[in-house]
Amino acid sequence: MHCIDPDPSISDGPHNPSNLGRPELPNGVVSAYKQSTTGDDRGRVEREKGQAMSSPPVDDLCCVCHERFNLPCQANCSHWFCDSVFLGNCIMRVWSSGFTLQPCKCPLCRRLITLLLPGASLYQSYDREAYQVLRKIENYNRQFGRGSNGLIQRFQDLPFFLRRLLREWMDPQRALPLAFRARTVLSMLFSVIYVLSPLDIFPERIFGLVGFLDDLLVLVIVFLNLAAVYRALLLNRHGGA
Repeated sequence: MHCIDPDPSISDGPHNPSNLGRPELPNGVVSAYKQSTTGDDRGRVEREKGQAMSSPPVDDLCCVCHERFNLPCQANCSHWFCDSVFLGNCIMRVWSSGFTLQPCKCPLCRRLITLLLPGASLYQSYDREAYQVLRKIENYNRQFGRGSNGLIQRFQDLPFFLRRLLREWMDPQRALPLAFRARTVLSMLFSVIYVLSPLDIFPERIFGLVGFLDDLLVLVIVFLNLAAVYRALLLNRHGGA
């Protein structure tokens, strides 16, 4: 008795278990999607693929759906959420359940989410779901990413952007613009020179411990400036013009 191999042309058809639960799109829509991910879009995704940052912890779960992350994205508060079109769509559901003219608040820390950053898994697949998620993230960032951030929120977001900047700086596969690298080096060099220099606004020899306040103030200003510039760089990547 001979076994008949299944036809490979129908191996990914609607009866494939991997396709269960996902709506089948018409051929015209699929063809349009494939065309949209070629040329300039495909080249842009290739460039951004090397810029995608870390993924959520392996043993962590989405705080909205309490499931493992599916096509995750990270907010400026550092928390991760699902952003799958066909499954959780978690963070967008949280946003759409409230006043959509304002950015949503993180379900965990209640801070305003003004920037969403795609996880690395979004750049590891070219399927239509990942493409739709990237478009949704860009639209959200374009709508709320350019708003003015208060000083309190800038201080709250500071650790997140500095950690992310350090990881990207140390990773040779991620290419920071040369002008930004030069600005970062000059800012840090200025900070070190000012802190070590005996010429201060409040000399330590005269004011004692109070004399270190101006050094701390300079460092805070430099770090806030670097975080703001790096945030603008991320917004340009993931929010478009």
